[in-house]
Amino acid sequence: MLVLSGASAAGFAAATNAQTAQLTPRNEPFRLLYAPHFGMFRHHAESLEDQLQFAAEHGFRAWEDNDMGSRDEATQRRLAAKMEKLGMQMGVFVAHCDFSKPTFASGRKDHQDLVLADIDRACTIAGRVNAKWCTVVPGLVDPRKDAGYQFSNCVELLKRCCEKIERNRSELVMVLEPLNFRDHPDLYLTKMAQGFAICRAVGSPHCKILDDLYHQQITEGNLISNIDASWPEIGYFQCGDNPGRKEPNTGEINYKNVFRHIHQRGWKGIVGMEHGLSQGGKEGELKLIQAYRDADSFYDEHYGLEGGGGT
Repeated sequence: MLVLSGASAAGFAAATNAQTAQLTPRNEPFRLLYAPHFGMFRHHAESLEDQLQFAAEHGFRAWEDNDMGSRDEATQRRLAAKMEKLGMQMGVFVAHCDFSKPTFASGRKDHQDLVLADIDRACTIAGRVNAKWCTVVPGLVDPRKDAGYQFSNCVELLKRCCEKIERNRSELVMVLEPLNFRDHPDLYLTKMAQGFAICRAVGSPHCKILDDLYHQQITEGNLISNIDASWPEIGYFQCGDNPGRKEPNTGEINYKNVFRHIHQRGWKGIVGMEHGLSQGGKEGELKLIQAYRDADSFYDEHYGLEGGGGT
């Protein structure tokens, strides 16, 4: 057990305060719209509203919540009001995600009905929480069908989903998330090029790609080239380093370069922080914030970008 003398304790406290001060000015917005989620700052703030407040005070201008659809209506409306007051933009919530059935690839009516009901519900939730994006994971592959038929079934169902959104919530965008084969085997959608082809075939502004850089680093890598090739069909980004799926600077992805690249391309959308923390407690949460400050402080002589301030 470490016992500090009075002088040593004072020095330790000063060092800790200095480390925290490096995060200031606390309200300085990040250059990109990074979106934390509930639980990420639970050691600094207990209630859901206080977690939003803490994030806003440290420069975050967006938020995402996969579980928003499972919250009761009163909570949804309360959180939406808090985000609006703080000037925070709502990111994705999950509209449809099934890891047990080929919901899109099969072409079966019962699968289609399930998906369409989920999209109906997503339109209602999006209206309550001012959301512009919802996540869709198009289920498993159907091993009994040729790839061409699976593709056609997926596209046709997505077109029906888009028609429903256009009627009920015209600003909502489904973002299709390719997931990696290691964490989620046998899923239908896994690669960026596949997502690009599907979105082009659907041909609707309500159907875009969610480029989760953690998943794509595992599946195929080549992150920046795939971003460029898929750019017209990307509607949302998420991140997490690999291995470990923790904050930037804990794995092999050079997030400063990736963030700089999408900023240079004019990205104005959200970058969801769908990952865990490499360290527990308040210290880990401060480390997380500092990791994003570091990754957001990209600099390029040609473009003259520096610092972590707002656009």
